[in-house]
Amino acid sequence: MKPMIAILLAVMLTLSLAACGDPAAKEAVAKSPDIQTETYEVKTAQVDPHKTYDYEVREIWVDNNGQKIYGEAYVPITDGRVPLVIHSHGMGTNHNAGASYGEKYAPHGIALYCFDFRGGTNLEKRTNKSDGKSTDMSVMTEASDVTAVLNAAKTWDFTDTDRIFLQGGSQGGLVTAIAGVRHEDEIAGLILHYPAFEMVNIMNDGRSIEDVPDEIDFGGFIVGKKFIEDLWSYDVRVDIPNFRKPVLIIQGSEDDIVDPATAEAASKLYPDCEYRLIEGAEHGFDDEYHDAATRYGLDFIYRHI
Repeated sequence: MKPMIAILLAVMLTLSLAACGDPAAKEAVAKSPDIQTETYEVKTAQVDPHKTYDYEVREIWVDNNGQKIYGEAYVPITDGRVPLVIHSHGMGTNHNAGASYGEKYAPHGIALYCFDFRGGTNLEKRTNKSDGKSTDMSVMTEASDVTAVLNAAKTWDFTDTDRIFLQGGSQGGLVTAIAGVRHEDEIAGLILHYPAFEMVNIMNDGRSIEDVPDEIDFGGFIVGKKFIEDLWSYDVRVDIPNFRKPVLIIQGSEDDIVDPATAEAASKLYPDCEYRLIEGAEHGFDDEYHDAATRYGLDFIYRHI
């Protein structure tokens, strides 16, 4: 077993779970690195605060090759079809990681679907309603789930198929980037929260894949060898320079899992990418940090629909 793999994944799991908790907020101002004099509060001019929608939450199941994916859609109650955001959660979490974004997006007329990856988690209080085992899960199976959700979403009665965005955090951000490359012509853009691009660097460090055991236990969260194998020789950063749709990367300045420098470097590989650094935020956005990420996301969506 490669020790660096164990260290990285264990830390990523711990912080991914912490991101879904409710730690005390830190005082911070969210700044754009390229507009140092403006805070996120003044970057929301295109979000009309006087127009809000009631919304409903729908349970929607999606099929992926005979296995079921569970998800919840936050749908504005309005005539006609609306833009849709498909949210992908991080390692060890579930659809609830996207619920808070659905609660913020839907009142502004943007639907959001958050779902459980197949085999995405088996931890207490983070139950996964989708089929599959965590030992069969990898970034590639998760990218396949995004494909299945995207295909299903095109048939939903509330979806404007010309305005579908993919969004994801941490490992879900990496998966979102992979799915984005595969489905560029079908989506309007990407929103990546602290995307875990650096996972590829740790997985493929020149050692032998034979050193990796069939199962790896991280405090009760068990992944299989497939998880390592699917990251062994593929780096989405090779492909993203060819992705031409708009991209937004939102990163916390105090993130000790996804290095802000790594996220910023990735942002420069995309031809059309905005990089937003939230000062004080760690790996996961809570309280005012979540508010900043939501405002950045809404502003981005409104400018590209």
